[in-house]
Amino acid sequence: MAWLAVAQVLIAASVLFVWIVRLENVEREFVEYGIPPLIRNAVGAAKIALATLLIAGLWHPDLVPAPAILMALLMLAALIAHWRVRHAWQRYLPAFVLMVLSVGVAVTALKDVRR
Repeated sequence: MAWLAVAQVLIAASVLFVWIVRLENVEREFVEYGIPPLIRNAVGAAKIALATLLIAGLWHPDLVPAPAILMALLMLAALIAHWRVRHAWQRYLPAFVLMVLSVGVAVTALKDVRR
């Protein structure tokens, strides 16, 4: 499905952009959340690895369900972090969109793998 590939690339590109290009912003947010640098680095490494697996999933579809599910869970954690510090709803939007996309990718990929 073409939308699945587009969603995988969009999720991966967004995550890579935020965690590589906008790392200073991420560092400030994690300080605001009260989350230590070691956890921040582990989350970043996990998200970059999952983004890489989503891209690899374009050629190997069996890889897609697990990283999509895990990415959705990490985005849920991001939403909770935004909620805990009472950010405006606009700050939630990117994580929410990526979570919804990740769930959609996971559900679709699971259906495709079972065929």
